Amino acid sequence: MKCPFCNHENTRVIDSRPAEENNSIRRRRVCDECGKRFTTYEKVETIPLIIIKKDNNREAYDRSKIESGILRACHKRPVSAAQITGLIDDVETEIFNMEEKEISSDIIGEILMRKLKALDEVAYVRFASVYREFKDLNTFMDELKKVMSGR
Repeated sequence: MKCPFCNHENTRVIDSRPAEENNSIRRRRVCDECGKRFTTYEKVETIPLIIIKKDNNREAYDRSKIESGILRACHKRPVSAAQITGLIDDVETEIFNMEEKEISSDIIGEILMRKLKALDEVAYVRFASVYREFKDLNTFMDELKKVMSGR
């Protein structure tokens, strides 16, 4: 591992511990040349995942796209950053456990909506209104009635 400060190739691990609920390893390193310390994370490499969009275009999976959609849906809602991260982690676990190389954005959207509905119903309706592209107020009200009758 090269030192990010001096680019020297000899660094030593001085501490290792589990991180992200045992999903990765945090390593504290020291450079033998300049003596500066830095942290690295080691994570299991997953299969590259390709998302099939609604228009049949394909693109690489990007966690930040899910995160931005969830953040918009949860804006000014009593949902913590930890809850949002946990929801995204759960969605990722579910989609990566499918062990598919390509997955439809529809499948990801449905998983997200199911998990978001359990977390916060208002955020769920917000997300669903964009995801399902509600065309008018009646479509929106139909979805709202479904949520209200599910209590």
